[in-house]
Amino acid sequence: MSRVFRLTVSAALLVAVVLVFVAVVATVPTETVLVVEDIETGERYLTEPVSDGSTVGLEYTHSVEKSRVYDEYRVDDQTLVNTRMEFESYGWGLPARVNVTTVDGMLVYEPSEPIAELQRLSVSPGRTAGHTLIIDDRRYDLVAATNASDVRIHVEQRSRIERIL
Repeated sequence: MSRVFRLTVSAALLVAVVLVFVAVVATVPTETVLVVEDIETGERYLTEPVSDGSTVGLEYTHSVEKSRVYDEYRVDDQTLVNTRMEFESYGWGLPARVNVTTVDGMLVYEPSEPIAELQRLSVSPGRTAGHTLIIDDRRYDLVAATNASDVRIHVEQRSRIERIL
């Protein structure tokens, strides 16, 4: 074999190794994000960074009682763990047969075990309810962001290439 041929093969192998390395690095999940997407179309309205232990809250006005409701979730890997509920009065869909405490005029349900563990949370943001999504103290008007469309909220891992795109 000629020296030029060996150098060409070596260079081609080096380029192939570098390309494989770049492809692997670009597709390995590096970031955890909370995604709010349209249930029907999959259109993404929000994609926000979170980490294990991040707090995700959903605040809205109860449709019948016209009082504030707050549901709190903790991010645990790709699961939303419902850990706390706050509400001003009892009404449809609110826990009526559980032990609650009163904190600053709010009824607080914070059991020692999770209320629910969800891979996906479906929400129908309503103009009357005024749904607000709170991610680690960052507030998002869910009605305005989604034009009151039904959404699915979930946590996923995102790679460097997905972050760039």
